[in-house]
Amino acid sequence: MDMAQLGDLHLHYRIDGPADGAPVVFANSLGTDLRLWDPILPHLPQGLRILRFDKRGHGLSDCPAGPYSMGALVRDAERVMEQTGFSDAIFVGLSIGGMIAQGLAAKRPDLVRAAVLSNTGAKIGTREMWGERIAAVEAGGLGAVVDATMQRWFSAPFHDTPAFPGWRNMFLRTPATGWTGCAAAIAGTDFYSATAGLRLPVLGIAGTEDGSTPVDLVRETTDLVPGSRFEIIRGAGHLPCVEAPEAYARILTDFLKAQGHV
Repeated sequence: MDMAQLGDLHLHYRIDGPADGAPVVFANSLGTDLRLWDPILPHLPQGLRILRFDKRGHGLSDCPAGPYSMGALVRDAERVMEQTGFSDAIFVGLSIGGMIAQGLAAKRPDLVRAAVLSNTGAKIGTREMWGERIAAVEAGGLGAVVDATMQRWFSAPFHDTPAFPGWRNMFLRTPATGWTGCAAAIAGTDFYSATAGLRLPVLGIAGTEDGSTPVDLVRETTDLVPGSRFEIIRGAGHLPCVEAPEAYARILTDFLKAQGHV
């Protein structure tokens, strides 16, 4: 178990792969921890050096009082990369992780050489929508929103698989303060101008059954960056790395190869 000490905040992280491997960083979604990426790892090329971390309020990381800002989440990722020696990396972010990817790519081009914006947007939802969800969780815990979230996250067939209860439990066991803190960060973020100013290789990934960040939102965000690529995974929802890990890994591997990163 590795913990990065960022002032008074401790973030849990994990590194896999050889010390001299090509660096890839993964940032997970709201209500999940770094295990989100477990399904795709066996399908990625050998020799990558992979950094995953639990953002504040999630997994084994500290859960400070909220609300959080997107700037703080970006800074957390920045400092974890600095402490672990990751630079010139390809940064893969899903949902809020994709927002962190956008913010970090704009702030620290020395750390991020290319970005994968998976199931995300430059702006996701509205302040009012997130305010309602935050109020529901503050009143009734994550159980108040879990069923609606699972409907948005996963395709109907996946709900009947043996894997589904584990992801539902992961969501429910996220600290409510961590969830609402990060939800507030999403509510306050609009990266349209910042992302439109990016000049680095970008890949967008969307799932046809995603009820949280629909295909058109991901495509619109990806298209902000000149020369970007966009891929759709059919039949998958908000977490295609879980529902379609082989397809996801194949798309990601092709992008890594195109950047000379394999």
